Amino acid sequence: MHIITQTKLRAFGKAYPDADGPLRVWETLMRSRKFKNPHEVKSVFSGVDFIGRNKTVFDIGGNKYRLVTKMMYKWGKVLVRDVYTHKEYDRLCALGLL
Repeated sequence: MHIITQTKLRAFGKAYPDADGPLRVWETLMRSRKFKNPHEVKSVFSGVDFIGRNKTVFDIGGNKYRLVTKMMYKWGKVLVRDVYTHKEYDRLCALGLL
């Protein structure tokens, strides 16, 4: 998959150094495949949730962080929307913002 907006991954990894390694692993796994559907994603990433239309949320770093993406299966692309701490993610969900 082609990853769009990698700068968000780097910025978050810099702000949260313990997230940098797991984000790089996610990036390597994502680049090495071209997923055709959510089932294929789930077979590689067990800690993943599918919310709404093509919004995919990955658990990163032992469930400490959430990587929110938009999967574009047809074009082999994944857009990084944002990365949050688990606490930030839960707060945004409670407010109905995700």
